[in-house]
Amino acid sequence: MSYVLVLYYSHTGATKKLAEKIALGVEQGGAAAMLRTVPPVSTNIDEKHSAVPDTGAPFVTLTDLANCSGLAIGSPTRFGNMAAAMKYFIDGTSQMWLKGSLIDKPACVFTSSSSLHGGQEATLLAMMLPLLHHGMVMVGLPYAEPDLASTRSGGTPYGVTHVTFGQASSQLTDEEERLCIAQGQRLAKIALALEH
Repeated sequence: MSYVLVLYYSHTGATKKLAEKIALGVEQGGAAAMLRTVPPVSTNIDEKHSAVPDTGAPFVTLTDLANCSGLAIGSPTRFGNMAAAMKYFIDGTSQMWLKGSLIDKPACVFTSSSSLHGGQEATLLAMMLPLLHHGMVMVGLPYAEPDLASTRSGGTPYGVTHVTFGQASSQLTDEEERLCIAQGQRLAKIALALEH
């Protein structure tokens, strides 16, 4: 069965909330959603992480990525770039690039930051670059979504965003939730169209 992979890294839970709403949108759009995360990275070489997370989504495998019909990828902002854990995973996809495993599959990106001008758009664009190298078809969020023009929190045409304003437990705004669902629905629609 085909599915859209919703892949994220989340340190405080904000990006996970976006991922869950995007996955909901994917399913409302008629496709199956597979929610996955990436393991954290550490500068401590003696630190051991479980092969399976204690809570939340399972860790992604390269097989999960290779077999998806579409991809939503999200990370918190780290100085205008994706978090190291997501970058580490993406850097390990060279064999997929050599095989062309992701060519012509649709993809979208999403991010969260703690401040309004925290590098969201730079992070979204940075996450797009390896996906473009893989030959993926980028799916943005059009201004036909009224919340994109009226939101005072997260949201861009490059992909959905969330601003925590320094509160790790902050909830998504109504606009952010609707934009996530719309992004997931659009990704599912394009993934299903490209499969046929």
